[in-house]
Amino acid sequence: MTPLEMIGAMGDVLVPVEIELDRKHMTVAEILALEPDSVVTLSRSAGENINIWVSDAFVATGEIVILEETMGVRITDFHERT
Repeated sequence: MTPLEMIGAMGDVLVPVEIELDRKHMTVAEILALEPDSVVTLSRSAGENINIWVSDAFVATGEIVILEETMGVRITDFHERT
């Protein structure tokens, strides 16, 4: 039986997926100055690799992609547990 067949019954279970684009240090004053439509610039750009986490477990790496006006992540490699 394949791993996919073994977990097939859990196909509808929701799990948290986190894809972190970047982290930034800001002063309290900078945060308080944020308003709707404020733009916070990040140091990452399209084409860079990022980590993908499921339920606090590192599972894959991906690449930031821009699709028309939407940002997305293309999975490039799955992390294999040892």
